[in-house]
Amino acid sequence: QVQLVESGGGLVQAGGSLRLSCAASGRTFSSYTMGWFRQAPGKEREFVAAISWSGGSTYDKDSVKGRFTISRDNAKNTVYLQMNTLKPEDTAVYYCAAALFYTTAQTMALRSAYNYWGQGTQVTVSS
Repeated sequence: QVQLVESGGGLVQAGGSLRLSCAASGRTFSSYTMGWFRQAPGKEREFVAAISWSGGSTYDKDSVKGRFTISRDNAKNTVYLQMNTLKPEDTAVYYCAAALFYTTAQTMALRSAYNYWGQGTQVTVSS
């Protein structure tokens, strides 16, 4: 069983920054692919970013290009999402997810690749 706990969400003005954290349980955290997804009201949950066990990362380039950075600290069992130059359209509940099995650069963006999900943290960007 893997437990994921997100933190770091909040209310920020457009152009501001936030850093989300996701603390994971499990002795083999370093072998998981970790992802961030988000869900705005009335919309489906969408991919934001993911990072493989080796540190290779991929992003939803259309929505977060050049603004968001995903990273991980395996010693702390934590994955981060640094979000800069936030826009009102970034407003959503952000979810952390863990994939226990092998993923490719393509499958890292798929919800179906992930086995465990956190409870989410709200990010609200005001204009």
